Amino acid sequence: MQNHKTQMSEGLAKLLADTYTLYLKTQNFHWHVTGPHFHSLHKMFEEEYIELANAVDEIAERIRALGAPAPASFGEFLKLTSIKEETAKPSAIEMVKKLLHDHETVIKHIESLMPLAQKVEDEATLDLLITRSEIHQKTAWMLRSSC
Repeated sequence: MQNHKTQMSEGLAKLLADTYTLYLKTQNFHWHVTGPHFHSLHKMFEEEYIELANAVDEIAERIRALGAPAPASFGEFLKLTSIKEETAKPSAIEMVKKLLHDHETVIKHIESLMPLAQKVEDEATLDLLITRSEIHQKTAWMLRSSC
């Protein structure tokens, strides 16, 4: 049982790092988006980063409930994340494409964690993963529709 909790916690730690990095990138794009679609993208990015901020807390608390420490520093997040930091100032359409790619990356990671949660009957983690997957899928659809 402890091994499963460790595996689940490690997978959730990566999800937390991806979520936090995506939160920062989305907030960055919210601040720097320009162009003819400024208003709609500025608003959409704000809604997304607020949702991601709430997700960070939920994921970290689930890790703690499993008895593991949650990563909580930029250094830890950078080691764990699959999401690339954005240091350039891309065009609005490139921002949308980059965020779409990142949400799809997170969806794949979530889907990779679901079988373990099902196998060990960790319903609380599975519920969290399903909820996060649904949210990322909807966001990806909205971003895809904006390209």
